[in-house]
Amino acid sequence: MPTKNKKATKINTEDLYKISNKLKQTVIDMLLESGTGHTAGSLGTAEIFSALYFEILNIDPKKPNKKDRDRFLLSNGHICPIWYATLSERGFFPKTELWKLRKINSKLQGHPKINTLPGIENSSGSLGQGLSQAIGIALAAKMDGLSYRVYCMTGDGELNEGQIWEAAMFAPNKKLNNITWIIDRNNIQSDGNTEDIMPLENLKDKLESFNWYVIEIDGHNIEEIISACKMAKSITQRPTVIIAHTIPGEGVDFMENKYQWHGRVPTKKEAVEAKEKLNSII
Repeated sequence: MPTKNKKATKINTEDLYKISNKLKQTVIDMLLESGTGHTAGSLGTAEIFSALYFEILNIDPKKPNKKDRDRFLLSNGHICPIWYATLSERGFFPKTELWKLRKINSKLQGHPKINTLPGIENSSGSLGQGLSQAIGIALAAKMDGLSYRVYCMTGDGELNEGQIWEAAMFAPNKKLNNITWIIDRNNIQSDGNTEDIMPLENLKDKLESFNWYVIEIDGHNIEEIISACKMAKSITQRPTVIIAHTIPGEGVDFMENKYQWHGRVPTKKEAVEAKEKLNSII
């Protein structure tokens, strides 16, 4: 894709879906090569990453540290294979790096580390910290009079962490209208379904009671993703949270909605089958 401008050249949603499908297949190859990693969440958020990095974010891969760039922070860092695949596809670093996922001395560790690769804005691993990191960056932008926007993705199992709710209180108090929080609401975590382990519903009501502007979307519908992010920019008095309902392992039926795929990788046979299923969607 072209990388001359701050954003990718405008492309239609059909192309964005094709990019998301390509990213899913890249993730399958990366995880097969690595032999370790997280599959379900990586596949389930591909459309969100496609929309963010090829349509929404104000970024320039040739100038990854530009002061006015938008910032994206990944709090649920275990799904970093999809982040790495997206950054590489967008032109931040060569695709040859992808096959070093989780290798000794690799820049692509199992959780992202800041200052190792262009485009990585935060270190994450211990769940629950990313929203606080993002809020700090958003507050800094306000204090410095800068106009960039901060995006943060968290998992839904991650909402078990108390720090998330402290951060959720802080942002509206400071009227941080320059932050968009995206919750990957896929209803699974490592040991089971979220509603069996620590029920979150009614999540929308809870977030609204904290004075967030809440938008619920189908996290696989790129039109809805883009529309929600545009809507967030128009909210002036408080921060916005997007509850993106996703299917873990989306596109590969034997992985979909199965928490067992949260932290396992496909065998060679499963990888071939998974890519065949993804190819049939294009």
